[in-house]
Amino acid sequence: MYARTFGSATLGVDGMIITVEVDSANGMPAFDIVGLPSTAVRESKERVRTAIKNSGLRMRSEKITINLAPANVKKESAGLDLPIAIGLLASQGRLRASICEDFLFVAELSLEGNLRPVPGVLPIAITAREEGFKKIIVANENINEALLVEGLEVYSPKTLMELVDFLDGEIEMKTAKPQPIYEPEGFVELVDDFADVQGQFMAKRALEIAAAGGHNVLMVGVPGSGKTMLAKRMSSILPEMTREEALEVTKIYSITGKLSGTGLVTKRPFQNPNHDSSTAAIIGGGTNPTPGQVTLAHNGVLFLDELPEFKKATLEALREPLEERQITISRVNGTITFPSSMILICAMNPCPCGWSGDDDHSCRCTPLEIKKYMRRLSGPLLDRIDIQIRVPRVKYDDLSSRRKNEPSSVIRERVSAARKIQTKRLEKYHLFCNAQMTHSLIQNLCTLEPAAEKLLKNVFETKKLSARSYDRIIKVSRTIADLNNGAEKITAKHIAEAIKLRSDFEVDA
Repeated sequence: MYARTFGSATLGVDGMIITVEVDSANGMPAFDIVGLPSTAVRESKERVRTAIKNSGLRMRSEKITINLAPANVKKESAGLDLPIAIGLLASQGRLRASICEDFLFVAELSLEGNLRPVPGVLPIAITAREEGFKKIIVANENINEALLVEGLEVYSPKTLMELVDFLDGEIEMKTAKPQPIYEPEGFVELVDDFADVQGQFMAKRALEIAAAGGHNVLMVGVPGSGKTMLAKRMSSILPEMTREEALEVTKIYSITGKLSGTGLVTKRPFQNPNHDSSTAAIIGGGTNPTPGQVTLAHNGVLFLDELPEFKKATLEALREPLEERQITISRVNGTITFPSSMILICAMNPCPCGWSGDDDHSCRCTPLEIKKYMRRLSGPLLDRIDIQIRVPRVKYDDLSSRRKNEPSSVIRERVSAARKIQTKRLEKYHLFCNAQMTHSLIQNLCTLEPAAEKLLKNVFETKKLSARSYDRIIKVSRTIADLNNGAEKITAKHIAEAIKLRSDFEVDA
């Protein structure tokens, strides 16, 4: 007898509906799964068979063939356990096949027949709604994700037997409600705040501009100057995410299994990979491509400490996400594009020993060692970093001062006001910050006063800047103007500050 159910898997950051076709017929007992199943999916036949038996249900020994369509796409999800089990029971007459086609089934099965959570339920639920499904079955731990999508009835039986009784009409089951998120008793969240940073006024100004316009930053300074401390507080001054941005981030964390039932991610991501991380871990990849740190930092911050210590291949691979705000990974089975619109914050020492240029410590490095160290960073990579500044060692007077520093909440207000100006200006182009502007948009939307034009021309010709540097100086100056109560025209003062922020530290690459 033939039966059909519907399951789902993920492809990139999107869901993909899988049609599960089951045929159970007389013949030599067998259990075959076709349609490019992965190892996890092939092993589902043992989980399904045992779960059905331990649930107190009978399964006849027949020739069972299961096809997963579309057959030309590899299936990677253990969440296909449930649609396979339901399809198998329907094909052997235990369930009415027609009623099974009304639901999308997404859950793994334990050997005793319990429903287990799977990653990627949010993008799966979004795709289900787009494909016209009205009802979805998920494990209890996936309820909050599924409920983020309006227009779906979410059900969460605890066991396979409970689900069978529900489909048979023997019991009623209410639609799922959001599950509470429990925190450990006595838990206090420590929040990084710019009020904790003593001194470093230029660095704080640079990060404020970066947050307001979405610009990338490179901080160069001696050990202990506060580069890491500054970078870790970047997220605290970024504007709150819109619901659309939050859903994008939540989808990414859903497919990587990092949600843990928390529902919508509302805080901007902050990723800080170690310099020993592989290129695939940071950029994304693998036989079946998965997101890397550049994608996990989408709509947030990617912080690379000790930048020259990262592998050369990794640093060069960053050029694509920095320029295109997405990363495309090609494999034999196909090409997948992951979003990666993040702010890159980098920190590094000025030399291998860290003390080059410091007045109170002598540098132990030779000129050749310093040059070799700096040349780990290519010109094209540095060209994509809008703001490049030196971070000096903090003075004693600044550290011992009792003066209250400006908190992140105040800086965030200015940043949010500047972002609103940019959003209004760029709304019809579906952009939200100055860093995303193309050259044509810069020409149309960024008007320079004559004095500003003259200054920029002089610097461009004197320093032999690239076309990309020209664009990025104007983008940063436009952000500075937006922070200055949204000045309509870019003045020479705005251009001068943007140039200072880009040329304060230069590498002979």
